[in-house]
Amino acid sequence: MLDAAAAAFVASGVEAPVRDIAARAGVGVATIYRHFPTRADLIIAVYRHQVEVCAEAGPALLAAGPTPHAALGAWIDRFVDFLVTKHGLAAVLRSDDAGFDALHAYFLDRLVPVCAGLLRAAAAAGEIRADVDAYELMRGVGNLCIGADTDPRYDARRLAGLLIAGLRLP
Repeated sequence: MLDAAAAAFVASGVEAPVRDIAARAGVGVATIYRHFPTRADLIIAVYRHQVEVCAEAGPALLAAGPTPHAALGAWIDRFVDFLVTKHGLAAVLRSDDAGFDALHAYFLDRLVPVCAGLLRAAAAAGEIRADVDAYELMRGVGNLCIGADTDPRYDARRLAGLLIAGLRLP
């Protein structure tokens, strides 16, 4: 259900009709409401699920990748995809709903350590400079993603890739 809701949010924003989400998930509308009584509950669950998927990808990419720098680049691609596909979520997160207050801290608590681990591995392998701060890098990537959802010619992934390539040591 969470993947179906995420896909619906990407296609139609966070106001996607619950019937569309249920159809994507192959369940009835009542099943969605049984698990997520309010839209806010569903949005929070989708957001947390997507953060977890992104967090779990870091170590997996590092273990499977040819180099730590390649793993970092692949993870940043996933991070960009996560940021760019949050249609409408930023506005919702700034709402007065108390359930949204802790999401940004959760996002940072889960993803900054993953990025830091990838950076440490790439630095230890002599691939990148050792003084790159994970939070600063993630903020920079996040800033590169601003506007990507409103301009089809804007390729945030490409720009983030250039940033990651620029970290390489000569």
